[in-house]
Amino acid sequence: MTTPKYQKLADALRERIFASPVGAAIESERQLADEAGISRMTARRAIDELVREGLLVREVGRGTFVARPVVSVPLQLTSFSEDMRARGHLPTSRVLQATHLEATEELAAVFCVSPGEDLLLLSRLRLADGVPLAIERTHLRARDTPALLERDFAEASLYQVLADEYGIRFEAGRQIIRAGIVLAEDATLLQIDPGSPVLELLRTTISDGSVIEWTISTYPASRFELSAQIAPATAPADGALSALSVRPNRPTG
Repeated sequence: MTTPKYQKLADALRERIFASPVGAAIESERQLADEAGISRMTARRAIDELVREGLLVREVGRGTFVARPVVSVPLQLTSFSEDMRARGHLPTSRVLQATHLEATEELAAVFCVSPGEDLLLLSRLRLADGVPLAIERTHLRARDTPALLERDFAEASLYQVLADEYGIRFEAGRQIIRAGIVLAEDATLLQIDPGSPVLELLRTTISDGSVIEWTISTYPASRFELSAQIAPATAPADGALSALSVRPNRPTG
């Protein structure tokens, strides 16, 4: 079946949009129509579809701008791959580092082990539709996951491997959010300028009452903002945050 012309344009624009900074202007309908050799009505239909998807936002009297789709960090312990697929994106990973290391005093305190205990470090660049969205540095206790690093985590889901091969299913967790400045090596990987601000999400996950995973995820702050729904003051303290997400910033000009 032949793909409609508006759909071909929408598909082409979708790739460009997802790789563009939030607030970047998109060509006018006339320009898009001329470039693609289609009518303005067809170009408008393609833009309408991307607006409905939340990829573009129209500003009256100003034009159409990139509004990167919401990238959720749900309170339930879902994986990056699951979250991206649920949003219609193709998740991929590039393994940056997979190694053993000795627990520092900080890591020993996180895992409630002695300094020097054998831990695993799995660092991955996380992408959606080929666009880098985050760097995840995951620490795990080696004694709980023997031979884990023999798996190819460019393809495999860490949470799925932990569940299927090690019987580890996370039952609870905590997430801390802090601001930071991008590391020099991370700036290149995330395709942002050196010295750019980033959001760091520190996630601690628990299985059978023990800390199994501690992950630092680094997101470019210029592309995202954090939002949360806050319950009424009468609600129990542990129910204050009912939703947490990493969202695109509004276009600024």
